[in-house]
Amino acid sequence: MLRNRDILELKRRFKKENCTITRMCGCYVDSNKNKIVELNETFLNLDDEEFYKYLEIAKKALSGTIGNNLLELKFAKSEEESGGKQQYLLGLRESGLKNPDLLEHLYDMIIENYDYVGNYLILIFHDAYDVITKTNDELKIDESEEVFTYLLCAICPVNLSKPGLGYRADENRIGVRIQDRVVGMPDVGFLFPSFVERSTDIHSLTYYVRDAKDSHRDFIETALGCGAKRTATEEQNTFGSIVKAAIAPIIEDSDGMLLDIQEKLNDIVEEHEAALEDLVIIEPEDLTLTPEMIKDVLADSKIPDATVALIQSHFTEEFSDQPPTVKNLVNEKAIEKNNKEKKEIKLLEEVATLKQELNDTKQENLEKTEQIETLVKMEAPLDPEEAKNWAEVFLRMKPDKAEQVKAQTIDGQKYLLIPMEENEHINLNGVETTV
Repeated sequence: MLRNRDILELKRRFKKENCTITRMCGCYVDSNKNKIVELNETFLNLDDEEFYKYLEIAKKALSGTIGNNLLELKFAKSEEESGGKQQYLLGLRESGLKNPDLLEHLYDMIIENYDYVGNYLILIFHDAYDVITKTNDELKIDESEEVFTYLLCAICPVNLSKPGLGYRADENRIGVRIQDRVVGMPDVGFLFPSFVERSTDIHSLTYYVRDAKDSHRDFIETALGCGAKRTATEEQNTFGSIVKAAIAPIIEDSDGMLLDIQEKLNDIVEEHEAALEDLVIIEPEDLTLTPEMIKDVLADSKIPDATVALIQSHFTEEFSDQPPTVKNLVNEKAIEKNNKEKKEIKLLEEVATLKQELNDTKQENLEKTEQIETLVKMEAPLDPEEAKNWAEVFLRMKPDKAEQVKAQTIDGQKYLLIPMEENEHINLNGVETTV
């Protein structure tokens, strides 16, 4: 299995003081698939400026995420027989890039099968890495374990530089800048053989693709003789298309439903990884998705059984050669963005609730203030003129006290009887007193 540590071990050698690349060859191809110029250089003899530029390209052809930008591809069985692609690459490696016929065959093979509109540069590097033995605790021992001899190929687009103004030294003036053909970073590339667990694996090659949305499956099969493999991005997009095509006629928000499914798949991945934490497994295998898992994931959704069965059928048909890993189907950025939006919505709802509570509290305080002002006004001494408009008797008391007031006739005279407790507070026309 391809590991990050193996790739990093090779890339760390792509420095001036560590580099042992022996030879670099190449072919510049125009948009009509014509060979314009060919390169054949002793790599360590290059001028520093060129040396570092080419080394940057070589390093880029081993960059990115394993499973997405870097794929470990196995040769078809027939390609390992006489006349097969693997046998040819072994011969090219053993030649040290010094056999013109083998180099021409490589260029022709790429030109015939590489689907690209525009000019590009084919570069091929030859290197021999003396692999130093390491102990189990990754400490180096000063003796060689094996010599890893390999080829590294990079196919780089060559585009015109952007038009603009610049200083024209020949005319000593500012004028239109001359546009140059500029070599870009690799679009695709491969390392042969693969460097797996610090050793040579002649049965596979490590394939690089810059844009993980398109792995150039036809190029993998026809030019390299390997079984095509989807990148993680391609697996995610393919699975998403299967689900959305099935649920679109019955669910309006198919994007939202797909995101819910991905969140459930992400939960499965987290549970799987948590279960492996207690197990001593150096390189655990990734959990692959099955039709049964799809049914379980969709069990709590509103998707009808017939639609679930349709998704399972299309999934089995599309991924019959190699089931995708569950982790590859999860769009972590989309989930993170969705969770962030949910938190923002919840926060806005909480703010709205707090504002409403604040307004309610202000209204209650306003009503209490008005009541207090009314009480104060009623308890103030009456102006004689104002008192003329008042009733002969005006009483204001607490509700429980008012319930105790009784009317009674004594000696022919009507009286209002108000029961009073000892030291109970009384305000009579603004005069404070007690019983």
